[in-house]
Amino acid sequence: MHINDDDTLLFIGDSITDAGRDRVDATSLGNGYVNEIAQTLRERTHDGPAPRVINRGINGNRVYDLESRWAADVIAHRPTVVTVKIGINDTWRLHDSGLASPADEFEACLDRLLADTARQLSVRLVVITPFLLPVTPDQESWFEDLAPRTDAVLRAATGNGAQIVRADLVLPRAAQRRPRPGSWPGTAFTRPLWATG
Repeated sequence: MHINDDDTLLFIGDSITDAGRDRVDATSLGNGYVNEIAQTLRERTHDGPAPRVINRGINGNRVYDLESRWAADVIAHRPTVVTVKIGINDTWRLHDSGLASPADEFEACLDRLLADTARQLSVRLVVITPFLLPVTPDQESWFEDLAPRTDAVLRAATGNGAQIVRADLVLPRAAQRRPRPGSWPGTAFTRPLWATG
């Protein structure tokens, strides 16, 4: 995807997107992939005008949380590129709180968000698949809920013409090439790599 200097890139999702951003500071990008992308784009412009980057990730969000704040956190900013990363907390809440998010309802909600955005804005959509790098043996069972959810993300993204980033394929391969405990910045391996809550 080509990014122009006058583009506005908006990222929305859960803790992986949030990455510790300062919610009081609307320009805060956190310390994760959103900040890395913004830095790369700034470096590309050689001190000229750079694309605007907005981070609207919130720790712990499920797809329904995104829906409740979509108008204010996405549509109101009139972005030209929207990146969505959601799904792992919809699975996690089933295991830590017994709060179900059936894959068909999850898919319908995500599909509504993507379709409504495409109708209201002249926008390019990017969807990042949810992923899990299990830390404890019991987390292996989470794939039973996560696998159909990932399929739902792929269908919603494809149906709305979104570019797809297969984090569920890329990150497990990357993790295999790295030593386990303590090697990932900011992660003590007491929880799955993808979330802080």
